[in-house]
Amino acid sequence: MGKFDAELIENANLIATAGKGILAADESIGTIGKRFDQINVENTLDNRRKYRQLLFQTKGLGEYCSGAICFEETLFEKTPEGVSFIDLMKAENIIPGIKVDKGQAPIKDAAPGETSTQGIDGLGDRCKKYYEAGARFAKWRAVIKIDAATGAPSQLAIDEQTRGLARYASICQENGLVPIVEPEVLMDGEHSIQVSAAVTERVWAAQFKALADHHILFEGCLLKPNMVRSGADAAEQASMEEIAQYTVRTLSRTVPPAVPGINFLSGGFAEELSTVALNEINRCPGRKPWNLSFSYGRALQATVLKEWQGKDENIPRAQAALLLRAKANGLASVGKYAGEAANQSGASTDQTVKNYSY
Repeated sequence: MGKFDAELIENANLIATAGKGILAADESIGTIGKRFDQINVENTLDNRRKYRQLLFQTKGLGEYCSGAICFEETLFEKTPEGVSFIDLMKAENIIPGIKVDKGQAPIKDAAPGETSTQGIDGLGDRCKKYYEAGARFAKWRAVIKIDAATGAPSQLAIDEQTRGLARYASICQENGLVPIVEPEVLMDGEHSIQVSAAVTERVWAAQFKALADHHILFEGCLLKPNMVRSGADAAEQASMEEIAQYTVRTLSRTVPPAVPGINFLSGGFAEELSTVALNEINRCPGRKPWNLSFSYGRALQATVLKEWQGKDENIPRAQAALLLRAKANGLASVGKYAGEAANQSGASTDQTVKNYSY
């Protein structure tokens, strides 16, 4: 047993509690700036603090969210009264997490548009610092592109991204952080759901081979994958039932039962569609030995931002919107969502956001 093995297993299972998921509040300064632009709010440190404080002070959020992923500045942030955001999360029984990758960079000699994820240098020291601050899990996003015209994904890109995720996971576990492994197969393109399923299966199989090669403790690790969907520009869009069937089939072929939880990313899917898709996945027939839940950012926050508008007097409305959306996804994570949030004021039902990034 490693130094942190028991703790890693305990925290991974707490995050994978049935009926709960993860609030992804780890948008970079640039990305949250784009969100603020849509509501005419200036992207300042104080406004970012106010917004994240609004999220973490939502009473009852811990009933539906077992964890929250933070951007680095948020992990060390405090309220004006001096209460750390870590303590705000703990008051709701939400486990604090931290985004540790440093974005994408092109891979030489790969297909056009293929990337490698940056951030391994110095990661051990950073993980130690984050653990001491109170974080207990981490997230690293790697991106895989589908493009028949260029041959993407190349084997070079798959190897680069899956091995990078495995190395990140190893460093996290050495420092007491549960690694959330996120090999995101992008849904941009005109490809069918069958092509998406074939590529996703290839990527996930390579991912768990890489994790095994790096001696990752599967019981102390979580997966944050894409749902298997048609390309955003495909002429024929798969139904929610087909998305669920292909996603569950691909998981069953590639992911060891030892992994406690799978927390899907929304991948640009709108709020309500993200909830419905998760619900269908959990209702889909077949063996599902993992907790199948959510790790949503925009799909939990889009209506929250619209309700907030940067105004203190709107905070109660914004928090009510977050709680409604979180409850809906909590129900979906056990296959019991019946559309309770479908008519939420301002909720987005657009099909997808193309070229989605954090």
